[in-house]
Amino acid sequence: MIGYLRCCILCLLNFVAFAVSAQHYVLTGKVTEIKGSNVPFVSVYVDNTTQGTSSNIDGQYKLTLPAGKVELLFTAVGYEDRRVTVVMKENTILDIVLAPKIFMLNDVIIKSRTEDLANEMIKKVIAKRKTYLNEIDAFSTEVYTKAMQKLVSAPKRFFGRDVATILDLDSNRQGIIYLSETESKLDFKQRDKVKEIMISSKIAGDNNGFSFNKASDLIVNFYNNVLFEDKLSVRGFVSPVADNAFSYYKYKFLGNSEENGKTISKIQVIPKRGSLPVFSGVIYIVKDSWRINAVNLFVTKENGIELIDTLTVKQQLVEIGDVYVPQSIQFSIAGKILGFKFTGYVMGVYKNYNIQPHFNKNFFTKEILRVERSSNQKDPLYWEKHRSVPLTLEEHNNYVRKDSISALKASQKYLDSVDRIKNRFNMAQILVTPYVYYRSYNKKSITYDPLATSVFYTTIEGLALKYAVNLRQGFDDGRFYSIRPEARYGFANERFNANIKAKYLYDPIRNATISVGFGSEVANLNSLEQTNLLRNSINALFFGKNVAKFYERRFFNVEASREFAPSFELKLSVDYAKRIALSNSNFKSLRSSTRFTSNNPFTPEDENNLLFPEHKALVVSGTLAYTVAQKYITRPDGRFYMESDYPRVEFNYKRGIRGVFGSSVDYDFISVEVYQKKLHFGMLGKSSILLGAGKFLTSKSLNYPDWKHFRANQSMVFDPDERNFQFLDFYIFNTTKQYFEAHFQHNFGSFFLSKIPLLKQLKLEEIIGGAYLSSPEKRNYNEFYFGIKRLNFRIHYGYAYDRDELIKKGFKFSYGFNL
Repeated sequence: MIGYLRCCILCLLNFVAFAVSAQHYVLTGKVTEIKGSNVPFVSVYVDNTTQGTSSNIDGQYKLTLPAGKVELLFTAVGYEDRRVTVVMKENTILDIVLAPKIFMLNDVIIKSRTEDLANEMIKKVIAKRKTYLNEIDAFSTEVYTKAMQKLVSAPKRFFGRDVATILDLDSNRQGIIYLSETESKLDFKQRDKVKEIMISSKIAGDNNGFSFNKASDLIVNFYNNVLFEDKLSVRGFVSPVADNAFSYYKYKFLGNSEENGKTISKIQVIPKRGSLPVFSGVIYIVKDSWRINAVNLFVTKENGIELIDTLTVKQQLVEIGDVYVPQSIQFSIAGKILGFKFTGYVMGVYKNYNIQPHFNKNFFTKEILRVERSSNQKDPLYWEKHRSVPLTLEEHNNYVRKDSISALKASQKYLDSVDRIKNRFNMAQILVTPYVYYRSYNKKSITYDPLATSVFYTTIEGLALKYAVNLRQGFDDGRFYSIRPEARYGFANERFNANIKAKYLYDPIRNATISVGFGSEVANLNSLEQTNLLRNSINALFFGKNVAKFYERRFFNVEASREFAPSFELKLSVDYAKRIALSNSNFKSLRSSTRFTSNNPFTPEDENNLLFPEHKALVVSGTLAYTVAQKYITRPDGRFYMESDYPRVEFNYKRGIRGVFGSSVDYDFISVEVYQKKLHFGMLGKSSILLGAGKFLTSKSLNYPDWKHFRANQSMVFDPDERNFQFLDFYIFNTTKQYFEAHFQHNFGSFFLSKIPLLKQLKLEEIIGGAYLSSPEKRNYNEFYFGIKRLNFRIHYGYAYDRDELIKKGFKFSYGFNL
């Protein structure tokens, strides 16, 4: 009996001991410096582990710890590390004061000597750069991210609308416009293999939304020669420890500090010229091993950064075994655009590293991020327990206010009230831009075309009207369908055309759609239409050039597309049409006595010679497209592709079928196109390249609309597509046989102009390019051009050669987004 009682007591004592050891408590506090100022983004870790957190922008931190004695390490860039022992018996408040790190210069060192010392240290870091760049083959970690963007000032109205109402700002037109947090499991392997699973996601004021934060976007390795390439500028920014860093930087030794038995050297990073694509600030180097310990660097618009004025990067690394890994990172931004002044930050806190993970052979795929369906369903208690970085008071109030009305915002009453404001009729809006009528609660919208683009002039129709309305119905799971009726009438030829087209996206994950259309329309003879009706109207009325040529088609078509595997898209279509050649109804422009050329591009002086006889055509076609190594994100509401650094390959087959429904066409056409939009060359910028070839395998019976058409251009104002020919005629050099085409364009990203004092402030980017075409109709046609661009404006001067003969030259202008 006594033995039994002893056994029970021992079991009870073991149970109590286990319960005590399993108990966890919350440690909170605030980190300040000696003068009382808050210290933001302080790393707070259990010593000799990667379990920890970071303080917020106000210096507040929160950490869940097991009961008992715990050794904590507080570390921040520019401050002395502080180790604290805390005994966790209950929830505890612990405020910490950090002393600025003092970097001592040994003896008296004159200025030139500080530069020499810094240069010697940087040379040693550069010598180790490749070793440290690849020393960690793989790792797994847990990442907490938080992003916050805030407007600090804004105009009262923007495009006639009240800014404070639309963006939910206070009376001073200030406020947080985006606040989001995520928790992710991140796996990484060298050669850019990434797999991220987002397990929790929160957006202020949107309980059904999924955050766009990506932990993989925060991976920054300053051992790379160039960082942020084609993200913040075309060329990116040279690392302070790049192989060629001495061509861009000067360095100054600011002193040494002892930390955990290691000597940390502080080195100031100074651009040799203000306009170079480089960083400014300080980096911290571990002496003897010559590793980067931390960075506090920034770039400004003077360095070529686009859209924002300043980006600051703070990264703190921690030693695990014999290697260093990121402990925390913060990106802070500030800028002003179109009267909106903004600030913000994105931060990541890493914990529970495994630097020797084992991954199966097929563990990594092109899916770089998967957002779990339940990630946005975590309640406030979950976030209170798991949030790595405490909210500031402003962020807390933003969550409370926006989340409290989130359910209200989803109600029909609220959405209808918002729609009444958004749907207010504005004559200036409908003249220039589309007018959209919303029914947000039902996920419906009706878009009315602007009147400015609905009135136009063609030599076929004279003054003409074309108007369309687009009706769209969305669903909670990302599906939608749209219906677009369109009507067109020419007053000179008195012809009325109308059609209706419908599209249904039935599988957002596989981008699966089906489209149907029927009716009649006036179509461009070049199926790769490269001029719009407004531009063509100006050319015709004021310059006497009817650049565009048209025909009429009465049609019925069906098209289906679907991804049968990521990055593999298959598109099939069937088109049946009655085609009718058209002739001019008007013959003279307003300012020219010269008659318009014929609508038949091959007989410009003979208006009565129609391009083709009236006929019917049944055409089936298929396109198989694959983008090499294209990465993507999978969210519950769809699959979203990242822009690929590798080529897109597209195979096309088209078949004209004779004898079915009166069709008179009979041909087979096959083509292949390889297009790479971005080919990076570091500080020399980026290129795009396209190669295309095709052939009519049979051509027993076909008419001009069936020919192979090219992306041509005859206007001074052109569409900003690097795959276009800049001087090629729209129509007369299309082919019924075989062809080969090539296009090349390179953007130097201010490589040359940034060195010219008066021009570098304009941030102009240098463009060069060329194109080549060979077919039986146009052998050895070449184009070359050079020019400049700034954001979406561009001008260049070019030459076109037919074999060795110069046939065209001149300026070209564009407005729109391009390379």
